[in-house]
Amino acid sequence: MFHSRPAGGSRARRHRYIREEIKSDREKNMATSVSIARLCTLTRRTVVSFSSRQSPAVYQLTGRCYVSGSTGKSLQFKLDERTAHSSLDLFKKNTGVIYRVLGLDPSQVQDNPERFRDWSVVFGDEKISSGRHYWEVTVKKSQEFRLGVAEALMSREDCVGTNSSSWVFSYAQRKWSAMTNNKIVPVTLVGKPDRIGILFDYDAGLLGLVDTGKPAILHSIRAQFKGPLCPAFALWDGELLTHSDMEEPEGLK
Repeated sequence: MFHSRPAGGSRARRHRYIREEIKSDREKNMATSVSIARLCTLTRRTVVSFSSRQSPAVYQLTGRCYVSGSTGKSLQFKLDERTAHSSLDLFKKNTGVIYRVLGLDPSQVQDNPERFRDWSVVFGDEKISSGRHYWEVTVKKSQEFRLGVAEALMSREDCVGTNSSSWVFSYAQRKWSAMTNNKIVPVTLVGKPDRIGILFDYDAGLLGLVDTGKPAILHSIRAQFKGPLCPAFALWDGELLTHSDMEEPEGLK
């Protein structure tokens, strides 16, 4: 940030002053980046990348420290109450969802053609038609759920994973599986982490389940996506908390 210009002086002196201010700002940004890198090192976390040309942003993902100089727009979404089944309550500014055994009387829920009536499903409020995106979900308080993406116009009479319009990773009975069109593929050697990542590359036709601790893709679903898609969630126990507006961890393929 420039300070006010000194009074008086020639144009050359003013230009020299501005150049000195620019140099000072660059040095401050470099110092900030180095300080953050040093902090990550001291806390035994991993510095992935940073740029001295920009003020870095810091992301702490399950014990790791990510420093990114990227100013690219990352996907940011909340859960769309208009789509939420009557058994689901949203909380924390619509970034979390909790399952209620009884739920609300469907007749008391605002009539909306976008709402799921038969299944405990809720969509994110952003539609995706291109690009590569990453988000995470805290799952430690649930024992049965599905995470993935679905076509925005998917039938509200279906559950995600049971048709050709949705692609999800399911966790139930302490086991993971990949699901689409009612086809179930077991996902082994995952366990039950407190937090899991979702990598979605629309153009490459990839949906990945990500171990946030390494980070690494544990399993991927390949498909040819068409039309706008939304982040999709189903829940039959406990609660989920979403984390969007995140940089993709470096090294995921």
